Amino acid sequence: MSITIVLFAAGAFAQSQKEMLYSKDPKLAKNKQIVYDFWRSVLEGGHLELAPKYMLETYIQHNPNVPTGRQGFLDFFSKFAKALPIADTIKENLISIVAEGDLVVLSFKEVHPDPKDPTKTYVTTSFEMLRIENGKFAEHWDSALKQ
Repeated sequence: MSITIVLFAAGAFAQSQKEMLYSKDPKLAKNKQIVYDFWRSVLEGGHLELAPKYMLETYIQHNPNVPTGRQGFLDFFSKFAKALPIADTIKENLISIVAEGDLVVLSFKEVHPDPKDPTKTYVTTSFEMLRIENGKFAEHWDSALKQ
């Protein structure tokens, strides 16, 4: 197991974002692409006007900081979203995209200040999981804590 951790930490399993979108199952590949495009255009690109293309109006939000419903999402993110050119890839440090059934999970590498020593940082992983229904997001979970 320690060899696996060392190889992973060394980036031996790194793959391009384009490779992460691949699936033998066309439906899973499509679901991955929907999440990927939403992330690039709406979240990172700030194009909130595109949210209806990706989200059901009845979207269920499990992040304790963001209201549920598409309008709740828009109200929350409109406070700080700024429209930018849409990048070809996700800007955050994306580790993986996994799809199974109607779920798609994005995993990200994050670096944070060490709460015990502000001169140091530590690395951890966060996730975003979305349930797709009829080609749009129906539900979202993540690792966020209430702020």
